[in-house]
Amino acid sequence: MESIVAAGVWLYDGVVPTTVNVVMLDYDFWHVIAEANGDLEPGEVPQLNEEGRLYYLKYLPAGRPDDGGRPFWPSSQGFHTLAEAVAAAEAALPGPVVWK
Repeated sequence: MESIVAAGVWLYDGVVPTTVNVVMLDYDFWHVIAEANGDLEPGEVPQLNEEGRLYYLKYLPAGRPDDGGRPFWPSSQGFHTLAEAVAAAEAALPGPVVWK
């Protein structure tokens, strides 16, 4: 399951509104990719939170409110909580984020 649980807007170069979404998944995206590529270490397991979920950031180009129907590909590591993901987005971006 994939769902946008928070959406924010920040100003790229101080003037261009740009979207950042926090997407909740019920699987560890990067673990699945490593497994598909045969890159898992012996005993490596998904790093899901207690509810079996992770939160990922997805930065979108200015003027594109969604990802145009393309398959999801995160812009970050997985976070155990929504608060951690929001904090990571705010720390990574050069200006304030207005969350919807």
